[in-house]
Amino acid sequence: MALRSFGGIDRVLSILVTIMIEIISTGIGWLGVCLCTLGYLLLSIKKLTPESWGFQILNITGGLCLLITAVIADDTPNAVANLLWASIGFYALTKGWRTRGPSVKD
Repeated sequence: MALRSFGGIDRVLSILVTIMIEIISTGIGWLGVCLCTLGYLLLSIKKLTPESWGFQILNITGGLCLLITAVIADDTPNAVANLLWASIGFYALTKGWRTRGPSVKD
């Protein structure tokens, strides 16, 4: 009887899936914020350099997390900004690989 008041099992499942997607999307977004902020912090306190693999991986991963969240939220300007952010990091990473090879130090 209780399920009928919500519109049946299909409606309840639909609501639960929507809530789960929202929670997962929010978690991915916060992960992206933390990764990008951590990269900037480590750069600012000189634990990483702009050329380091660690800095670029933090930026790429953070940007992709924020891109996912923006796409789910249908926030096109934010999605484009984070796609560009991750792309610039990927370019810097591959440029470094081509010019100096992989570095164990980074």
